[in-house]
Amino acid sequence: MAEQRLQRSELAVPATSERFFLKARDGDADVIFLDLEDAVGDRHKEAARATAIRALQQIDWRAKTMAVRVNGLDTPWALRDIVDVVSHCPRLDLVLLPKAASAFDVRFVEQILTLIEREQGRGKRTGIEVLIETARGVAHAEEIAAASPRLEAMIFGVGDYTVDMRTHDVVFGKPSARYAVLTEPAADGMRAAHWNDQWHFAMARVANACRAHGLRPIDGPYADFGDTDGYRASARRAAALGFEGKWAIHPSQVALANEVFSPAAEEIAWARRIERLLDEAQARGDGAVGDGGVLIDMAHGKLARELLQRAALIEKASEQAVRA
Repeated sequence: MAEQRLQRSELAVPATSERFFLKARDGDADVIFLDLEDAVGDRHKEAARATAIRALQQIDWRAKTMAVRVNGLDTPWALRDIVDVVSHCPRLDLVLLPKAASAFDVRFVEQILTLIEREQGRGKRTGIEVLIETARGVAHAEEIAAASPRLEAMIFGVGDYTVDMRTHDVVFGKPSARYAVLTEPAADGMRAAHWNDQWHFAMARVANACRAHGLRPIDGPYADFGDTDGYRASARRAAALGFEGKWAIHPSQVALANEVFSPAAEEIAWARRIERLLDEAQARGDGAVGDGGVLIDMAHGKLARELLQRAALIEKASEQAVRA
């Protein structure tokens, strides 16, 4: 079971953009990842790594969960990214591994982390989160999810997955008008187009693999950061599939993610009412009860407890942020 963390929003910060570090620290993102991969050109990889190390050593990140996205295991920078950052940064919480394609990838990173912690005599364990962003990664989602007790979260990386699937969508995360069906002609001959979700299969598979193995499923980027309605709709779709957070590639997306992946006031009120109704029903010897024409049973009780536990986790995080 993954360590319990709040991961409603995960803000991407290029490791070369030092001017954004304190703004990210002072913002409302639950998780911040310093990016050594896609946001950094090849000529600047080593300098970005050194900058990320200094940032993790010198900045008080308060209660933030801190991650570093290392370069892929098929690159010349991956090993030094992992070894140098983890060795010099005990503050680091998570290593974010891109393009995870098999259980071996996760176990390889796990072994490096184990050796570093053993060498340094560390008590704190560094976790792993992975990006599922290739056709091979989606095909092996279940085995990846089961690969390591260090693994905490799997992120659906729609950008590289779009490239790998050769769909040629140029704004990552947005729906495609091409993925639609036409109704039969109406009396006036008009036909309506109904858009569908071309990423449903991959997202559902990632979410199911995570839930089967106690991990957090996190949705990836929505590239059009000026489209707040589109981002919110994308986040809501992910939440409906069981995801519990989403990437923010721009600070303006953080509040939207936190909103969507937090229980609404009416949901919390519903959960409290359901717990009360079920307690009263059990006191009478009943296992179920009606609520406004809806049959409420023990499954609803589990849902109510989960909602209240998540609300409590959010409240605790907010209190920690205020104290920090």
